[in-house]
Amino acid sequence: MNDQQLLQYYQHQQTQSGWFSLIHVMIESMVANVGEAQSRSFLVQMGDSLGERFPLALAHTVGQLEAQINARLAAFNWGYIDIDASETAIRIAHTALPVPPEEPKQMAWNHAFSAVLEGLYARWLREQGGKSHVSLWREASPSATVIHFRYQNNQ
Repeated sequence: MNDQQLLQYYQHQQTQSGWFSLIHVMIESMVANVGEAQSRSFLVQMGDSLGERFPLALAHTVGQLEAQINARLAAFNWGYIDIDASETAIRIAHTALPVPPEEPKQMAWNHAFSAVLEGLYARWLREQGGKSHVSLWREASPSATVIHFRYQNNQ
């Protein structure tokens, strides 16, 4: 499959007509009305609340954590992650992010939805024993459907 075919496959699977359109319009309108900076903090909070509502069991290995997150993301139909852990950081590559079919709107959606995921992943990592002073942030986004996050102590 080429990238366009893969994107169309995921769009068909993940963007149920009506519900996805409603959420997309709500987030797009919020960003337009209050700006990206103010809406971002609200979207991070939404992700945190979602993580509270759908907690993960305590994982004893990085592999177990990755499997639990992927099971939850599969239930949400939000793609999947790969975790790369080192001595000093955890890198999360989220792939197959749901996106709207209109290409010009995909990167704006990527930025907004990554804020939700940032709150979600930060909550789940804190509940696994992470400390509140350890930061999780979005790194580069190589495409509309891929987001990289880093969880690292900056102190």
